Amino acid sequence: MYEDEQAERLPFPTSTGFSTRAVIAGAIIVAATAFAIGLTVEAARHKGGNSTGYGTGAPADVDLSPLWKAWRVIDEKFVPAAVASTSLATSTEDANQKRVWGLIEGLAGSLNDPYTFFLPPKENQQFTDDMSGSFGGVGMEIAVRDQVLTVVSPLKGTPAERAGIRSGDKILQIDGEDTDGMDISTAVSKIRGEKGTQVTLLMLREGWSEPREIKATRDVINVPTLTTTERDDGIFIIHLMTFTANSPELFRSALREFVESGDSMLILDLRGNPGGYLEAAVDMASWFLPTGKIVVTEDYAGHANNIVHRSRGYDVFNDNLRMVILVDRGSASASEILAGALRYWDVAKLVGVNTFGKGSVQELVDITPETALKITVARWLAPDGEQIPLEGIAPDVEVKVSDEEIKDGKDPQLDKAVEMLLKAQ
Repeated sequence: MYEDEQAERLPFPTSTGFSTRAVIAGAIIVAATAFAIGLTVEAARHKGGNSTGYGTGAPADVDLSPLWKAWRVIDEKFVPAAVASTSLATSTEDANQKRVWGLIEGLAGSLNDPYTFFLPPKENQQFTDDMSGSFGGVGMEIAVRDQVLTVVSPLKGTPAERAGIRSGDKILQIDGEDTDGMDISTAVSKIRGEKGTQVTLLMLREGWSEPREIKATRDVINVPTLTTTERDDGIFIIHLMTFTANSPELFRSALREFVESGDSMLILDLRGNPGGYLEAAVDMASWFLPTGKIVVTEDYAGHANNIVHRSRGYDVFNDNLRMVILVDRGSASASEILAGALRYWDVAKLVGVNTFGKGSVQELVDITPETALKITVARWLAPDGEQIPLEGIAPDVEVKVSDEEIKDGKDPQLDKAVEMLLKAQ
């Protein structure tokens, strides 16, 4: 299972090594979990069989006669307005199969859920390829927010970041093509491409009076998972970019480095982190929480028993620890789970702006050997039992960053976190 959207960054492994259920708390796997432009997958593929109980037949209480009537009308009456030479070779069998894929796409679309969609053979193969290696893109995660294609987060050190793309930017056009009604898989396929080629995006940002074109040159996307910084003022910084299968081990090493530094003040930077493996977030939270404390709950709304994820109780820090977590609109899914749990249990304060608001769980189910359905199956509940809000988690201290400050290399959010920690000594 996953939990995130389709994006455009490097792929996660196909197994977690943690749980046979492999839940993803990712961000936003940008709608299909393809890091659209170099996508990332936040959970392992669920090899599901037929879980509907319907077998190969239709539900008993659904009248499908209108569907078959429409099918017959198409067979009997449809004449293409224009026939391209390439379409003459299309067989009836191929055409009928495309209709079936279209029916499933429409069925998924009727749920009006931006994280539920069908992956036909080509898109499904692309998804699989994304999980197994690097690819060309611009390095950002995208999702549908309020029916508009939206940047969840540009990945650090990628063409998207260098081009000035920011979390929350609305993508109105891709190479001149309107994105209105465009699904994530289609958007990802249009943004990705050969290394060295350019994609032109028409973007709208809060505070802009009109859309602007941003050009980014595609490259092979390889994103670091974690970096550490030891400051002279006694503050240690861990910047976590993604929640991959090996993130818990890297995080443990970073915490060991923090302890050995002798510092007692910690900043965890989750800005621009769209999420990843749920198990990674639970493991990381366990370093700060006693055994049994709730980190997050998967709420299946009665379709299955809820699953409560609790701290494993590593709990190695004492009351001397002072901790601040940096968040922004690019912090999603697993980032929101970790940040929300540590704030709820009074381990850390949050500084920045509202997070993305990815409060649902997705699962990838094989429909045929060549196709799959990515479907929302549960909601994330914070330790207080409330769903992660759609508007995102509000920080304890709000600090916005302007375009000018970014251009000048300033970081008022980090400055505020440092100020809070030094005052708390």
